[in-house]
Amino acid sequence: MGSPYDHLPGSAFWRSGVAEADPTAIEGLCAPKFRISATDRIMTAGSCFAQHVHRNLVARDWAVIDVETPNGPFPREVLNRYGYALYSARYGNIYTVRQMVQLLREAQGEFKPAEPVWERDGCYVDAQRPNVEPGGLATPEHVMEARTVHLRRVLRAVRRADVFVFTLGLTEVWFHRDTGTVYPTAPGTLAGTYDPEVFAFHNFSLPEVRDDLEELRTRLMTLRPDIRMLLTVSPVPLTATATGGHVMPATAYSKATLRAAAGEVAGKYDNVDYFPSYELVTNPAAGGRFYKENLRSVTEEGVAAAMRMFFMAHAPEAETAPHVSRKQPEDDGLEEADLVCEEALIEASRS
Repeated sequence: MGSPYDHLPGSAFWRSGVAEADPTAIEGLCAPKFRISATDRIMTAGSCFAQHVHRNLVARDWAVIDVETPNGPFPREVLNRYGYALYSARYGNIYTVRQMVQLLREAQGEFKPAEPVWERDGCYVDAQRPNVEPGGLATPEHVMEARTVHLRRVLRAVRRADVFVFTLGLTEVWFHRDTGTVYPTAPGTLAGTYDPEVFAFHNFSLPEVRDDLEELRTRLMTLRPDIRMLLTVSPVPLTATATGGHVMPATAYSKATLRAAAGEVAGKYDNVDYFPSYELVTNPAAGGRFYKENLRSVTEEGVAAAMRMFFMAHAPEAETAPHVSRKQPEDDGLEEADLVCEEALIEASRS
């Protein structure tokens, strides 16, 4: 009778599928459930690796949603320093699924984060995105005004999106004990003050991440019924762990949990898919070549390999077709809180 493995393709075997394959172009690694086209309106969010996805899609002139970046001759490095042109909205890095769900709940008027404003060097920042104002704002009221605008923009982005691309980054999180509010960074790290009576550490389990992904899908579909989700896992290891253990097994736990949760949810729904950029970058056959000297940051070669895999899987014809400029989704203009931020951009551009 032979073996059930006798007629499997080469991609099913480690030697031919990995050890002997070109690590920059592994055949059969990405088999999309649905195709994403250059004209699909794409919303991006997630951990820091998602910035690479957003940047490369924009560079190819795909229809990437951006609801907050102001028009004007601002240098890209200045825009990025202020949290613009990194994702579809100015939310900064969203490392956990719980934070993304929390953001949608807040935008929909169902939740108000505790301790929303943190102090730093005499100025004030948004605790949910402490990096987007490098110099902080003058008053807590200015922070809250900017956040109100931001939440409206987040809803606008979701309602426009055909595809939501989300990169899962961490399972470790710091939260507010009384309310359950989660934060992207530990209080006292970039801003705020750490008080163990107020804040606590938590490491999400597989069932928790899976349930959060389920809720994320439900909320997105409430706002945009036909939306599709593309999940990825960031290949960037943890900077540090608060578990009390070594950072290496902590990283392994985090990535394994996120990968398993993404796989289960993608396997359950027709409108959710998984993109294996994590597997490509961490592939042992690459010999670490996709990481910089710190063994955390992904090299441009690694990013290029991952994005090449994406474009070849979803739009192989676009790799050889003539470039066609596409009109991006229109914005509705600046609001008052945007003007405060734009003044800071103008000043930074001059310096």
